[in-house]
Amino acid sequence: MRHKRAGLHLSRTAAHRKALFSNMVAALLTYERIRTTLVKAKEIRRLAERTITWARRLGAILSKKPEKRTAEEKARVVHATRMALRVVRDRDAVLKLFEEIGPRFLARHGGYTRIMKIAQRPGDAAPMALLELIPAEGAEPESKPAPKGKGEKADKDGGKEAGAGKGKGKETGEAKVKPKARPKAAAGPKVKKDAGARAPAKSAATMKRSSRSRGGD
Repeated sequence: MRHKRAGLHLSRTAAHRKALFSNMVAALLTYERIRTTLVKAKEIRRLAERTITWARRLGAILSKKPEKRTAEEKARVVHATRMALRVVRDRDAVLKLFEEIGPRFLARHGGYTRIMKIAQRPGDAAPMALLELIPAEGAEPESKPAPKGKGEKADKDGGKEAGAGKGKGKETGEAKVKPKARPKAAAGPKVKKDAGARAPAKSAATMKRSSRSRGGD
């Protein structure tokens, strides 16, 4: 029975599993999207949202500059940073957590990440998933579609120019002209050459016949 034993072992030792989760949460905070198996994504989401909550609880303190914070506020920031470092061992990822990610989710109480299932892994058919941070409300998408107005004008202008070119060609008579056939050589020389080539053969045959007839006589 598994009383009060939450989480999965994932066929790893405790030290290996802890290092794996720490690295993957740091990668999620750094790149805001990672691709992993569905089972790992569910386990990492639990730790990632707990870590983000430490930064979100500071509230308006994050918007203040470090010089303008009181002693109590500085102590709260230090405590929250140390608690986040217990899970994430990357200081750059923790710095981004308190400077960018924390202020993004001030008005959101939980649910900072989402999991999207994707195709299975080719090797062992393991179900894969994308784990990513939810973008800020009102944020513009990364890739903006190209405006249709400019493209339509360009197509219309191109079509008019193409049509104008065709019309001009018809009016001026600039149609495609087939190349003229080359004049064939006159038949006279060929006949003469053939006659000249056959003439010696006929004369030799007649000479042989004449020699035979003479020998018979």
